[in-house]
Amino acid sequence: MARDTINVQYPTLDHTESIANIAITKTTVTQANGITVADAFSNKNNSLFVVIDTTSSEKSSLTVKAGDAYPNSMLGDIVIELPVGVSAIQIQDLSRFEKADGSIDLDFAEGFTGTIFAIAKWAGVREV
Repeated sequence: MARDTINVQYPTLDHTESIANIAITKTTVTQANGITVADAFSNKNNSLFVVIDTTSSEKSSLTVKAGDAYPNSMLGDIVIELPVGVSAIQIQDLSRFEKADGSIDLDFAEGFTGTIFAIAKWAGVREV
């Protein structure tokens, strides 16, 4: 399967470094392709959220695929229900889902229609 790829979007701090803002870019999901979230865990701070807007008239499901980077992936995939409307999903267990390249794979149930984006808090030191 040729997956569609999205990137994690990070907020940008304002000049006071008190407020961070992010302009969201949504991607339309092609159900048959699935999604790869590139560099999903490069921040390593458990702040990754995947936001899915289910536009079909019935609830659906999402499969978060087990990774191949750590032994914890032997716990396997997780299937979660997606209600109609917007869902914000926090991927907490890095070692279970992370692939060797730092990405994660998501599969959608047949009949799913909607959009997706991923956001996270940047944890690195900012360049001067």
